[in-house]
Amino acid sequence: MIELSGLTKRYGEKVAVNNLTFTVRPGIVTGFLGPNGAGKSTTMRMMLGLDRPTAGDVRIDGQHYDRLKDPLKYIGALLDAKAMHGGRSAFNHLLCLAQSNGIPRSRVHEVLDTVGLTSVARKKAKGFSLGMGQRLGIAGALLGDPRILMFDEPVNGLDPEGIHWIRNLMKSLAAQGRTVFVSSHLMSEMALTADHLVVIGQGRLLADTSMADFIAQNSRSHVRIRTPQRERLLDVLHGAGILVVETGGGVLEVDGGKSEHIGELAAQHQIVLHELSPQRASLEEAFMQLTAESVEYHAHADTPAPAPAGELGRFEQPAPQWGDDWTRS
Repeated sequence: MIELSGLTKRYGEKVAVNNLTFTVRPGIVTGFLGPNGAGKSTTMRMMLGLDRPTAGDVRIDGQHYDRLKDPLKYIGALLDAKAMHGGRSAFNHLLCLAQSNGIPRSRVHEVLDTVGLTSVARKKAKGFSLGMGQRLGIAGALLGDPRILMFDEPVNGLDPEGIHWIRNLMKSLAAQGRTVFVSSHLMSEMALTADHLVVIGQGRLLADTSMADFIAQNSRSHVRIRTPQRERLLDVLHGAGILVVETGGGVLEVDGGKSEHIGELAAQHQIVLHELSPQRASLEEAFMQLTAESVEYHAHADTPAPAPAGELGRFEQPAPQWGDDWTRS
């Protein structure tokens, strides 16, 4: 279990993390979401004692990280897949970690096999692709067989097979009763993996709830209906006190309606339905809705594109201005 209480981090006048309080519980996969600059990486670094909080507290199974003896046996983490000595082989990289935490040499072979790197165990890490580096980082997180695991963007660089593998691995670890905490920008993948969500924006806690409740609370759900007997269905639904919106193209929508109830009403009145489908927002849509006011870096689709090369005439190039950064190519 990971417990945060009033966790705060300031860099000068900048508040990166602002009074965060939440608990990451065992037995489920907890997703950690937030826009760029929200404070996710800083929060995870403070969990591991890599950054010191300005205020507040974070505990790993009731203890501060720096008080843990052989910490890899308590918590395994992947924060940066490139955080390794490129001149070492995959095996020696893991062996160094194992020896520093009293982990037997045999465990190195086990985790290399788990992540599918046995065939390249003696190759230097600097020659690894991004996906192979991710697998090696995951092997390091698993090395101490810890009860708590943290992953920051674990699917970065993985192919579809690798993404499927890490998704099932995280679910399997949680099913064993372990605490699994994962941060990712891939909303579609998070929707398939996480059971619970912690969402932050500008360093503040925005949500701490189940996946289903998060989507329900931050999005519109409705029932989409198409029928060749539109007027008759409208009369039936209005008579039942159901508010219907006509959206054009012969499509009717009922906000928050129960599709089963609408189907039963249509059947009772012998109304033919061509479509009766409940519509729910995706995790991405719900996330965008909640964090709209917390996005720090906005791109603008209407920004004009630069002129193609050669479009300005030879003598129509803008003259350099004082203060421009002119460099020789």
